[in-house]
Amino acid sequence: MSKDPLVIFTPSGKRGTFPLGTPILTAARQLGVDLDSVCGGRGICSRCQITPSYGEFPKHGVTVEKDALNAWNAVEERYKSKRGLIEGRRLGCQATVQGDIVIDVPPESQVHKQVVRKRAETRDITLNPSTKLFYVSVQEPDMHDPSGDMERLIAALRADWDLPELEFDFSVLPLLQPALRKGQWKVTVAVHLGDDVVAPRIVHIWPEFYEGTIYGMAVDLGSTTIAAHLCDLQTGAVVASSGVMNPQIRYGEDLMSRVSYSMMNDNGAQEMTNAVRAGMDTLFAQIATEAGIEPALIMDAVFVCNPVMHHLFLGIDPFELGQAPFALATSDAISTRAQNIDLSNIHPAARIYLLPCIAGHVGADAAAVALSEAPHLSDDLVLVVDVGTNAEILLGNRQRVLACSSPTGPAFEGAQISSGQRAAPGAIERVEIDPITKAPRFRVIGSDLWSDDPEFATETLSSGITGICGSGIIEMVAEMRIAGIVDGPGLIGSPEQTGTDRCFLDGRTYSYLVYDGSADGGPKITVTNRDIREIQMAKAALYSGARLLMDKFGVDTMDRIVLAGAFGAHISPKHAMVLGMIPDCQLSRVTSAGNAAGTGARIALLNTQARSEIEQVVQNIDKIETAIEPRFQEHFVNASAIPNAVEKFPILAGHVTLPTATFNTGDAAGPTTRRRRRRG
Repeated sequence: MSKDPLVIFTPSGKRGTFPLGTPILTAARQLGVDLDSVCGGRGICSRCQITPSYGEFPKHGVTVEKDALNAWNAVEERYKSKRGLIEGRRLGCQATVQGDIVIDVPPESQVHKQVVRKRAETRDITLNPSTKLFYVSVQEPDMHDPSGDMERLIAALRADWDLPELEFDFSVLPLLQPALRKGQWKVTVAVHLGDDVVAPRIVHIWPEFYEGTIYGMAVDLGSTTIAAHLCDLQTGAVVASSGVMNPQIRYGEDLMSRVSYSMMNDNGAQEMTNAVRAGMDTLFAQIATEAGIEPALIMDAVFVCNPVMHHLFLGIDPFELGQAPFALATSDAISTRAQNIDLSNIHPAARIYLLPCIAGHVGADAAAVALSEAPHLSDDLVLVVDVGTNAEILLGNRQRVLACSSPTGPAFEGAQISSGQRAAPGAIERVEIDPITKAPRFRVIGSDLWSDDPEFATETLSSGITGICGSGIIEMVAEMRIAGIVDGPGLIGSPEQTGTDRCFLDGRTYSYLVYDGSADGGPKITVTNRDIREIQMAKAALYSGARLLMDKFGVDTMDRIVLAGAFGAHISPKHAMVLGMIPDCQLSRVTSAGNAAGTGARIALLNTQARSEIEQVVQNIDKIETAIEPRFQEHFVNASAIPNAVEKFPILAGHVTLPTATFNTGDAAGPTTRRRRRRG
C-alpha cells in the first residue's frame, strides 16, 4: 500500500501527509498553517496564493516532481486573466496534492503578518556619506569656447567645491542640457565621491537649487528575514524601516540546506539568486511607498549578510562554501552598480557596497556587528553574540578579537517547533510558569497584558493565540526547567514526576500543555519533547561556539555579554542563561544591542570613513572554523544539557535554583524512549 504524499509548508516548517487530491488550502488548515482565504475555496478572493517548489530538498528529505500538484485549471486561468497572478504561483484552493510537495506561503497570503523586529537602533553616527549634493553655477556656452556642457559642469564643480576630476554616469547625459537651461545655468548635482573601485562620478542633476534630499538604504540580508532602513543622506535620519521574509526560505531554512539545493538541482543557485533579488526589489518599493518618495531618490545602498547569502545575492554559486576549506569567491568589500544585481527600485546609477566577509562561515553581517559594537576598542573582554539562523560570535578586547559562526538552525525563529511560528500578532512571546501549580501565564505579540488578566481575552480577540515565537520558546523551555517540568538532560516528566496533569503522554514521550483553545475553534498549543530537543541542539551549537572562542582566548569568564540580532531586544538574559545559550555572567552585564548588523550597515552607509575602518579591522580578526575544531563536538555534547552537563554556572545559581531530579528512570513509556534508542 503506497503511503500518502508529504506536504511541507514554509516558512512555518509544518508538515503532514495527505491523501491524493487534497487541496493545499485544506492541508494548510489541518496543520494550522497561516494561509488566508475568505471566498470558500471558489478561486475568487486570491488570498490563498501559494508558491510550489520543485527539485531535491535534502533538508526535508524529499524530491518534488513537476507533477506533484494537479495541472493548472480553468478557475486559476480565469482569475489570472482577470486580475493577474505572479508567475509560478497557484491558488491554494485549486492546487491539489499529487505527490510530495514543498509549499511556500508568501507574506501577502498570511493572515498574521510577520513582525520583523530588526528595528533601527538609536546611534550617534558621524555623517560623511558617499553621495552628496552640490549647488553650482556653470559657465554658459560660448562660440569661442567649444567645450561641451558636461565638461564645463565638471570644471565648475572642481573650481567651486574642490572636487577632483569627475566621471559621469551615462544616465545623466539626457538630463544635463534641459536641466542647465531650465535652471539658467544653475544646477544641483548629486555626486558619488568614489571609493577604491570607482572614481568620483556625477549620478544625477536637477535644475536650479534642489530643495529636497537624497536617500540611502542600509540592508541586513539575513537567512530568514531581510530588514532595510531608508536613511536621509543629508541628515542621517532613518526615514522608514521595513522587513520581509527572505523568499529563499522555501529552498531550505538553514544555509547548508540552500547550499545542498544548489548542488542537487540544475540552476538551483540561480533560482535562489533570482528569488532574493526579487524580494529585495519588492522591499525597496515597499519602503519607498511607505516614506512617500520616488525610488529613484535612493542613490546609495549598503548590504550586510552571511557568506552564503553574500554569494547568492551576488549571483555566485555557494558550492565551495559547502565543503572544506569553505573558500569564499572573495572576502573583500564589494562596490558595484545597482543594475549589476538587478535592483530596479533604486536610482539606476546608485552604488552598492557590501562590507567585507571575515571568513568562509563568518560574513559581512559579523563585520557589521564588529563595526557597531567595536570589540577591538573595548577595555573589557566582551562576548558579542548575533543570534539568528546562523549565529555570529565575536570575543575580544583591544588586544585581540576572535570570530566564529555556529549553525543554530531555525528553531530560535520558531521553526521546526510543533506550535512554533514566526513573530506575528497572537504569538506567545513571554512566559512565566508557577513553580507550585505548574500553570503558565503568557503574553502575546500585540498585547501588553498577561494571559491571567481579566481583559486579556478581549484584547486578543482579533489576533487570537496562535503559537509560540522564538523568544517565547526560549522562555518557555527555561521556565519549564525552573519549574521542574523538564530535567537537566531535557526530558519532560510524567504527571506523577512533575506534579501536573498538564504533562501528558504523547506517543512515547510526554508533552506539556500550554494553552487549549480547541473548544472555541482555536489551536491546542503544546511543547513536545521533540521541541525541547530542537532547542537543545540550537542552544548547544551557540554555546559551543562561544566556549570555543573562550578556549582560544585562554579564559573561562568574560566581563560582559552583548546579545545582538532580532532576538537581542527580546531575550531575557536570565532565561538565556538558564537554557545555557550563553556562558555564565553577571546578569547586569548582559545587555542588548538590538539589530547590531543593521546598525553597522547604517554606519557604513552614512560614514564612508567607517568602510575603510572595518575593512582594516576585519584583516586583524582571528577567524576560528568550528567545523574543524576537535573540541567543538565535546562542548556541544556538554551544552546539550540544560544549562550544561559540566559547567556549573555559579553566578546563575545565585539567582535561580534549578531542580536536580531526572526523569529517565525507566518507570514509564516516555522516559525510557532514549534508552531503548541508544541500544538499537
